[in-house]
Amino acid sequence: MKRKIVHIDESLCNGCGQCIPGCVEQALQIVEGKARIVKDIYCDGLGACLGHCPQGAITIIEREAEAFDKEEVHKYINNQTLNTQTDRLASLASSSAVVTLQKVQWPIKIDLISPKAPFFENANVLFVADCAPVVFKDFQNIARGKQVIIGCPKFNDAKAYAAKMSEILKLNNINSITVVHMEVPCCTGLKWVVNKALEDSGKKVLTQEIEVKVGGETIELKW
Repeated sequence: MKRKIVHIDESLCNGCGQCIPGCVEQALQIVEGKARIVKDIYCDGLGACLGHCPQGAITIIEREAEAFDKEEVHKYINNQTLNTQTDRLASLASSSAVVTLQKVQWPIKIDLISPKAPFFENANVLFVADCAPVVFKDFQNIARGKQVIIGCPKFNDAKAYAAKMSEILKLNNINSITVVHMEVPCCTGLKWVVNKALEDSGKKVLTQEIEVKVGGETIELKW
């Protein structure tokens, strides 16, 4: 079929990689020093990556291409996360450093967690995008002393997340909430979840936002 799809002019592309975070479908990769589409079915053709290219190498064209497949994108992203996690665990296993983990809290997925779980009382909450710990090299340090909740606002219901977080705030005395998300646009939905929960619960809680770059670096953003 003929449809709109991203086109990369390799004569202009310098392989900086700034377009990669802008593509929430992860359809772009740097291959042999140039940005390239992994598979046509992963590119929705909307061009979210265009504004991130300082060289002007990315445009939208119409050409013969397989249809965008959202289900295949979902599978691809899950596989990418799993592969990255496996590599990270292998790296930790081969390291001579000793990693000290905090006391186990279970469950940690927001879908499964009880709003009245005893560990929430007087807690400092760490609300994390589920892919962030895989690349966040210092995650264990920031998680120390906090009650961890993980979720994905792209593939799950952000409104349901906000309702659950609102219940947690209403039923417990929460001292602070730190949101940790990736730099990709879909991840910032976690901040919306917390803001909505604070509004609905009427609670005032100290908040902090940390953005994780795809390379593992972090920056603290103003709330």
